[in-house]
Amino acid sequence: MQTLSHHLLTMAYNNAWSNHRLLKACARLDQDEFIAPRTSFFPSIKATLNHILTVDWFYFDALEREFRGDVPHPNHGVFFEPQEPFDRCAQLQSAQSHADRKLIHYCAQLRDAELDRYVTILRQNGEQRDTRTRLLAHLFEHQIHHRGQVHAMLAGTAVRPPQLDEFFLQGEAELRATDFAAMGWSEAAIWER
Repeated sequence: MQTLSHHLLTMAYNNAWSNHRLLKACARLDQDEFIAPRTSFFPSIKATLNHILTVDWFYFDALEREFRGDVPHPNHGVFFEPQEPFDRCAQLQSAQSHADRKLIHYCAQLRDAELDRYVTILRQNGEQRDTRTRLLAHLFEHQIHHRGQVHAMLAGTAVRPPQLDEFFLQGEAELRATDFAAMGWSEAAIWER
């Protein structure tokens, strides 16, 4: 039986795989297409991908600080200055991959008995406190939401959007084998804890 902490780890792996696939597709865009104004919550593929990453930095900093027993970051705005730290997709790919690996490492250390520990984040209107479980669920949902927006924007380009609505079905391992090889993963690394 899979534990909740292991499920969160599989979510972190799935999150990284989805980012890998989406950014690999976006890397095929020329720079003009990457920055072109589009209809969505953020006005371009570049802006949306930057937003995903900066929000990852913000929440992951809080998760890491709580894990170490440190106080919340005193200047939460630092993660959003500038709002779009990367101009090119290759830069975003590298930074997002690094953030995704850190999230996987973090989730690999979690155990069910510790999931209800509270994480504190300083915001403009004061402190926000949520359990590790809720904060991680929020982080995954945030990524899914905005990846969907990039996926839709990508559909308006010459680059075909990748399939992102999969979650490691056993019978479809061969469909992700190439991506897993590129990422240095194996099915066993994800499922055998």
